[in-house]
Amino acid sequence: MGKKLRIIHTNDLHSHFENWPRVKRFVKQRQVADGEECVLTVDLGDFMDRWHPLTEATNGQANIEELNTLHYDAITIGNNEGIGNGKECLNHLFDYANFDVVLANLFDKTTLLRPKWAQPYKIMTLNNGLTIAMIGMTAPFPLTYAPNGWDVRDPLELLPEFVNELRPQVDVLILLSHLGIQADYTIADEFPQFDVIIGSHTHHLFPNGEKRNSVQLAAAGKFGRYVGEVELHCNDTHITSAARTFSIEEMLAYPEDEQQITKWALKGHEQLAKLTVGYLPYPLTNDPQLYEHSLIEEALDAVRKRGATDSAILNSGLFLESLPVGRISQDQVHSILPHPMHLIRVRLQGKDLIRMILEMEKNRLFLSHYQMVGMGFRGKIFGQIRYLGISYDATNHQVYWQGKPVDEQQNYSFTTVDHFMFIPFFPTIEIAGDVTFLFPEFIRTVVGNDLQKKFPLT
Repeated sequence: MGKKLRIIHTNDLHSHFENWPRVKRFVKQRQVADGEECVLTVDLGDFMDRWHPLTEATNGQANIEELNTLHYDAITIGNNEGIGNGKECLNHLFDYANFDVVLANLFDKTTLLRPKWAQPYKIMTLNNGLTIAMIGMTAPFPLTYAPNGWDVRDPLELLPEFVNELRPQVDVLILLSHLGIQADYTIADEFPQFDVIIGSHTHHLFPNGEKRNSVQLAAAGKFGRYVGEVELHCNDTHITSAARTFSIEEMLAYPEDEQQITKWALKGHEQLAKLTVGYLPYPLTNDPQLYEHSLIEEALDAVRKRGATDSAILNSGLFLESLPVGRISQDQVHSILPHPMHLIRVRLQGKDLIRMILEMEKNRLFLSHYQMVGMGFRGKIFGQIRYLGISYDATNHQVYWQGKPVDEQQNYSFTTVDHFMFIPFFPTIEIAGDVTFLFPEFIRTVVGNDLQKKFPLT
């Protein structure tokens, strides 16, 4: 008859707590074992996202408390945990977790050791006698992990050693992957020793799983809209597997769910509202057409100063609301700038700066109403591009720096958000730019700190 294993998996909730009550109730029901089977529960990372006020207010501890309620057997982390938190914050994120963090490819840049809160893999002997091993891997973004004090490594370089070590020891070998669909395909092609790869990061959905090179692939979309399951039947000679997902539309909703969802948001807002940023003598508008008492202009100046550059570039869609006259709290700053974006300092040779500005001008009209999704952006549209210290003469196709024509051979530096490097519209930044990531602050922290200095509460 063989031995049965069922793996329940969640991923990429991104603090979408509006879906969490139904997900949590459904997972608890599915965690009840059926007969001789054993049940494991895992999360694939990006459970937290600082766009939500409660995540911001508690530095993610509210998210850990919720994970604790489901008694996960193991989780790995995503980039929102790994990059969205400063190093000190991440090092204490799991202090009160009742689950194991499985993460093989993150190391402390100073000690070159894995962090104390993580283990590269977890071996378990289940009640039915099955032995399993789970390896965790997160998306390797060295450009953003390194300035934050971490050394993140390519999973393909580390996996051979782990696979060779673990495969002979266990009946079932599982990869908890926050690497994305293409990486999962590559790993399945190169490491058929895996029985299961549970994927995330690129928010892909395999409603009924996929098989690749005899490896069972599973993935459950994003934001808690789905919960996934993998079923394994193991005997002495082979393993058969199947995967499926359950839509949140299939899950029971209770009247009290809305109350809980509202309570989470209000608790975060209340905690952030207690923290004062400053006192504005006049309102600051987010209207991209206005320059007087402009929130965007204030932010450009704050960003320029943080990057120690003469110029800055931002897009108006970052600013979701205006700021009113009077006392300003961290809750208001978080509400207008919810994006988990860091700043970058970009140095370009003059000829490349000209090309980048031409890219921006070519895309200006299109981007002014373009609906952005993901890559750190938590707004609605990209909006207008605004320069500080840079101007463009459309008639003569001339780029000016501090009022003077750009010298093609000279080097120039400006500050902007890292989002500009991740989106495909301004390739010159990544191709020709000397880019420095500025950590640990998000853009809202930089803007809030600057407002606090300019408009202190007296």
